[in-house]
Amino acid sequence: MLIHIGFGNIVNTTKIIAIVSPESAPIKRMVQRAREQGTAIDATQGRRTKSVLVMENGQVVLSALLPETIVGRIRLPEQDMLSDEADGAPEISACGGACMEREE
Repeated sequence: MLIHIGFGNIVNTTKIIAIVSPESAPIKRMVQRAREQGTAIDATQGRRTKSVLVMENGQVVLSALLPETIVGRIRLPEQDMLSDEADGAPEISACGGACMEREE
């Protein structure tokens, strides 16, 4: 599944290992190392980095969206699918429909 991480940038959610805040020193070092190695993808469009997505292949993606916002976008389609299935499916009682009243 693909999600929008801001400014028209899209990421494959199945390849994300972690979504973290960029504030801690270890994450700052990881981002700096990725920039030096050329494995950082800056999707902030010059804005302040608010989240770092760590990908399966070792790349890091920098986003201007908060981690909570990205997680919400990942969860939202799943919730929509569940609610769509529930709305469209006929309700079946615990007796499997066999206990329905007969018209006489």
